[in-house]
Amino acid sequence: MPLVDGLRIVTPCCANCLVNVDCAKDAWIVNPWPCHRLALEPDDTGINVAVRLEKKQLTEYVDETLQQAIADQQTVESDGKSVRSMADGVTFKDIPTHVDDRGMVVEMFDPRWQWHPDPLVFVYGFTVRPGMVKGWGLHKKHEDRYFILSGELEIVLYDIRPESPTYKQVSKVVLSESNRRLMNIPAYVWHSDHNVGAKDAVVVNFPTIPYDHAAPDKYRLPIDTDLIPYSFGDTKGW
Repeated sequence: MPLVDGLRIVTPCCANCLVNVDCAKDAWIVNPWPCHRLALEPDDTGINVAVRLEKKQLTEYVDETLQQAIADQQTVESDGKSVRSMADGVTFKDIPTHVDDRGMVVEMFDPRWQWHPDPLVFVYGFTVRPGMVKGWGLHKKHEDRYFILSGELEIVLYDIRPESPTYKQVSKVVLSESNRRLMNIPAYVWHSDHNVGAKDAVVVNFPTIPYDHAAPDKYRLPIDTDLIPYSFGDTKGW
């Protein structure tokens, strides 16, 4: 017996409400409609059971769910680039990872790439444990230039530069070992580093000035501050 839109659904009618939509291809899906919404009738062969959904019942059920549904919004362009607005001045440099049967090799920073105008003057590395946050932090005199070596790290930014087109905007991006790249963080942009992966995130930083041990160019706020309109929930860190 034909169903809605001329389709047929055939099922052996099990306790889990599994519905076989195509016996010939042995394709199975889980039936999302409660059993009381289904009308069971014998199949033409008398072997299987045909499940017929009444048009009216199906329409009512879909309407009921769509009233609370949220439609997906565009997240990337057709070329794969994110449509999310990033803090003004933040740029990225994709770095290919070369893999063979012995392991992998990846370059991190080369001034000849001309990705960033400031020279290479200082390098250090840091890690963030799974589920932890480092931040909020801000620099007045220099930029950070992160390279993700291992793991997955979400960078959350808050722009406090009055002249910036992204003034008072929160933005975020995930750096991942599956797509290694460089990212710069401009001065006067608050930033936090949140490990959203299952292992330690390993990052190499190429700041635009050497670290001043006597007077560090580093300013901090607690991660639960009310001064930045972003919440990490119950995530731990400082």
